[in-house]
Amino acid sequence: MAKILAVTNQKGGVGKTTTAVNLSACLAELGQRVLLIDLDPQGNATTGCGVVKRVAMPTVYEVLIGRSTVADTRLRTEFGFDLLPANRELAGAEIDLIDLGQREYRLRDALADLQGSHDFVLLDCPPALNMLTVNGLVAADAVMIPMQCEYYALEGLTDLVATLKKVRANLNTVLEIEGLLRTMFDPRSTLTQQVSRELEGHFGSKVYRTIIPRNVRLAEAPSYGKPVIAFDRSSKGAQAYLLLAQEILDRRGGAGRASASRVAPGAEP
Repeated sequence: MAKILAVTNQKGGVGKTTTAVNLSACLAELGQRVLLIDLDPQGNATTGCGVVKRVAMPTVYEVLIGRSTVADTRLRTEFGFDLLPANRELAGAEIDLIDLGQREYRLRDALADLQGSHDFVLLDCPPALNMLTVNGLVAADAVMIPMQCEYYALEGLTDLVATLKKVRANLNTVLEIEGLLRTMFDPRSTLTQQVSRELEGHFGSKVYRTIIPRNVRLAEAPSYGKPVIAFDRSSKGAQAYLLLAQEILDRRGGAGRASASRVAPGAEP
């Protein structure tokens, strides 16, 4: 069975899409069969995979309203993983889903047809609690929460955890927090270090050991339509996401189909 992981945070600008795209590429690099689903009408994950979103048809929108299937919609990227693309048309799903039955379960039901074709399904959710995010949370087995180590991030995390509890109580009883990922990490900041320690103290093993540093190459890669390992494999950002992918495989009890030596040490700041 595929591990369905929703990459989500109600706060924007925390590296959510960056994580979804780069983790997909790194898991594929380690031999995993990966499907990335872009659930954000901005379509940033789509363009980050080198797909021109204005001409991408069909998209996840057609899947949600029942006009297409996952198998007929997914695209094979040049980076070794599959993509369900999104564009501005997806914004209309909010209105269209209102009149559809089982509207919170549309994505979950669509993914039921995968039948073991993937090892991981990553959902890039919008930075808002809307019907698209709810569909992602209902479809997911677990949630990955990228976050910056700053004061406002802690406040937002409290709200997000409360939201996840409501979804688990009413819509998806198996939903759990897979892990908290510290992104855009600057070890020179005293506040960053303090918030990081608070996270570890409160959430313990739920906090990934791997830390994603601030990295220029990570910021540049999307403008070239590439994950960072295809843009600059030697960069600290690329090495950090490879470490994260290996950590996720280790947590799941699998070593991956590639040599562990391909995950270089030293990416943590």
